[in-house]
Amino acid sequence: MSTANTPLWEVFIRAKNGLNHRHVGSLHAADAEMAVDAARDLYTRRGEGVSIWVVPSAQIVASEPEQQGPLFVPAENKVYRHPTFYHVPEEVGHM
Repeated sequence: MSTANTPLWEVFIRAKNGLNHRHVGSLHAADAEMAVDAARDLYTRRGEGVSIWVVPSAQIVASEPEQQGPLFVPAENKVYRHPTFYHVPEEVGHM
């Protein structure tokens, strides 16, 4: 099967001991179901995963590293992002 017209999928696996999915690679598949099956065969051979996500590569939108400054600097006029004015009861000591 030629991969020229077959969509590219990004594969994310959640490990047994983890909470987050981790990007593990890419593969070509005709549809999402085939992509999950192929990802299972390629990336979880040793049973290390409990969940698989596949996302069409064409649907991923990402920022560029050179946008880091303007993108991640918090706006100073949005005080609600910094909840320093809230009163936290003493019995909630873990916050």
